[in-house]
Amino acid sequence: MRLFTDIWEGIKIAFQALRANKMRSLLTTLGIVIGITTVIGIHSIIQGLNDAFYTSISALGSDTLYVGKFSWMSRTDWIEARNRKDITLKREGNAIKEHATLVKAVAPTVGTRRTVKYKSEKLSNIVVIGTNDEYAITSNINPEYGRNLSAGDVKHRRNVCIIGWEIADKLFKNVSPLSRRISIGSYKFRVIGVLEKRGSIFGHNLDTEIVIPIGLFQKLYGSRRWITIEVKVASPELIDEAKDEITGILRRVRKVPPGEDNDFAINQQDMIAELYMSLTTALYAVAFGVGAIALIVGGIGIMNILLVSVTERTREIGIRKALGARKRDILWQFLIESVAISAVGGIIGIICGFLLAKLVASATFLSASVSIVSVLIGIIFISMVGLFFGIYPAYKAAKLDPIEALRYE
Repeated sequence: MRLFTDIWEGIKIAFQALRANKMRSLLTTLGIVIGITTVIGIHSIIQGLNDAFYTSISALGSDTLYVGKFSWMSRTDWIEARNRKDITLKREGNAIKEHATLVKAVAPTVGTRRTVKYKSEKLSNIVVIGTNDEYAITSNINPEYGRNLSAGDVKHRRNVCIIGWEIADKLFKNVSPLSRRISIGSYKFRVIGVLEKRGSIFGHNLDTEIVIPIGLFQKLYGSRRWITIEVKVASPELIDEAKDEITGILRRVRKVPPGEDNDFAINQQDMIAELYMSLTTALYAVAFGVGAIALIVGGIGIMNILLVSVTERTREIGIRKALGARKRDILWQFLIESVAISAVGGIIGIICGFLLAKLVASATFLSASVSIVSVLIGIIFISMVGLFFGIYPAYKAAKLDPIEALRYE
């Protein structure tokens, strides 16, 4: 009980000293404010990035492979990769479809951007995807109403399309888009379906896409475009075996000599996840490094101010000791004062970190927010800085000789 009484008495004296030197105490906390704001702000932003990333990457599917000319993560010279033979629907697409035994759906995809119109409404720079009827399986897309592409739509190159939810909302307002005709570039298409809301992937809005039959796409917009073949594996556990099987098929149909590198790439979700983890780890290290430096600077500032305070209050310390205050009472007083200064800076830093997270969330697609973990990290740092940098001034004050202290002018 005596210990708590001593601590409470120390808290009261410490805050009296802080109130007596408000401006100096506030300026001393700047390093702490910057450090805590950096740590909490960056942690919150990265948490928002994590949420957005894993939501986005789930859209790629852990059981889907993407065959193309370029590797998502390759260091291969771009010119060399660009000069590779194109991935084609007839050669690679049909070979995978006919010979791969570990897959359940194969969808070639090709894209462009066009202006889309309906009556007086117009949307620019809309992504138009040419694909087949199995795209619904490989990309996990479902119509909110209407239907997906059928094999007949693809075979007969029908002028039909499926539009994203946001396109339907902006072009048609409160009118049903089904069976209505829209212009995609210079050509008319009949709307057969509206996709359910899908959100964004890496900042790209999936609800502003349009899907049409690939044969018709190549007829209208040209066939000399890079094709990506999406392959849905029979089960996630077979992803590596399926990748090896498809590699063998593609090397054979593209006539890659034994011993030579592949002249194609098979990409998957894990490649992006690995790169992302390495980037966020580096970002965490930089953020905590900057925060730690700011906290150390702030801690040194607290220590220096307390040393000045000890010198200024030498006579006060002598009087307290003469009236019966023990060394530990003086020690507690200055330790608590150090923690109090650190706590004020920490609270301001937490508030600034919260405001920074809100600012980022309002200005970007990230759902950055201050989590309990962020606040706990801040509190731990505050306590460590206050205690560590307050030890020396507190010890110096506690060791003062009361007679010498009373003589100090």
